[in-house]
Amino acid sequence: MFKRIDHIEIIPTDFERSITFYTEILGFTVKQRMAVPAAPLEEIAYLALGDTVVELMRVTDATITQVEPWGTGYRMMALEVDNMDEALEYLVGKGINPSWGPVTLGPSKRAEIKDCDGFPIELRQW
Repeated sequence: MFKRIDHIEIIPTDFERSITFYTEILGFTVKQRMAVPAAPLEEIAYLALGDTVVELMRVTDATITQVEPWGTGYRMMALEVDNMDEALEYLVGKGINPSWGPVTLGPSKRAEIKDCDGFPIELRQW
């Protein structure tokens, strides 16, 4: 009945900066981008990484919310990496330092980074 997560929605503070972060740093591609005449929603961009999609939403006068790392609700998305050490070395070279980790958890490794709005992104090597 349920097949997969279709997409995750993010309302960034700076729409263009977020598109740049996800495409130029993390390797997403712009699958579709369009204006949406449905106030307060102004524009959306679907960004694909493999068969995963993030929908960025440009919203008029979006309010900034405080991210509480151990509060209830949505916590973060996770990106699978082939090699944690190489991924972190690449990100550090782009000015993005891990906010946590890396740590080894049994046969896997885990670390966290933050996007340009401070939203957490887990990196996981299986």
